[in-house]
Amino acid sequence: MSEKIGFVGVGRMGANMARRLKECGHTISAVFDARPEVAAELAKELGSHAAANLAEVTKLSSIIITVVNDDKSMKEIFSKGLLKRAKGRTFINCATVTPDTHRWVEEKATKKGAFTLEACMASSINQARSGSLYLMCGGLQETFDRAKPVLDQLSDEGKLLRYIGTSGKAAEVKALVNMVMNINTAGLAEGLGLGHALGLDLKVLMEVFSQTGANSRVLVTDGEDMLNRDHSCFFSAEHAAKDSGIALKLGKQQAIKLPLASATFKQYESMKEAGLGHLDKSGIAELTFKGRHLHK
Repeated sequence: MSEKIGFVGVGRMGANMARRLKECGHTISAVFDARPEVAAELAKELGSHAAANLAEVTKLSSIIITVVNDDKSMKEIFSKGLLKRAKGRTFINCATVTPDTHRWVEEKATKKGAFTLEACMASSINQARSGSLYLMCGGLQETFDRAKPVLDQLSDEGKLLRYIGTSGKAAEVKALVNMVMNINTAGLAEGLGLGHALGLDLKVLMEVFSQTGANSRVLVTDGEDMLNRDHSCFFSAEHAAKDSGIALKLGKQQAIKLPLASATFKQYESMKEAGLGHLDKSGIAELTFKGRHLHK
């Protein structure tokens, strides 16, 4: 069944999800972004409407997918027009934000007769375009069931789709996913940085890592980029810092110490302070390799 789908936030992830759903036969009814020129360009490409305001997106759509940066942005869009005429609409929220913010959105939307679902993404730009995102969902089971046909088309026909539980639970899982990923990335950078200082062949070192307990997924996604200093952004250091911060907040709420997450958070904060928060998270290697401009 074809849906009228609106998008709020059409950066690289949101735009590629919109392209994918357009190819699947859905109408991309409206797009909105904090950068109007970005929304206008995508709208022209997809034959969509570049909405002048958030209320237009809701008015023209049965499903609204939001892909924004942080808690502040999420609360702002739902406070400034997105819930106008929202009765009966379904909002699928894909940003990595705190569980409390997802629960706040659900409460606000429910009062308007609308439905919300968190669909936390554990993949990147290429997967958004190909419809092979790993999606972790939280909210009411009936809302998940209603949205599932669309979510299936974003997650390899549902093979990579997981219903986690009530609102906020998927966000908790996503925070832990990114916390561990960020720790692994920082650990890989330190291992390769020390190997470089020792004069080891880093290609051989990476091969050894891949066959031992030092292996991790980031070895594939970030290893070569660390060696080549190619930090083209797929997942920014700024976002890594934000997501590690979410996990640390959850740990504080549960009175659990997270020393590795805390150290990793400080590393990514150092990148931001150096003006390199826009680099990919693999850029954390700039802190560990001798001779690189951030190494102390």
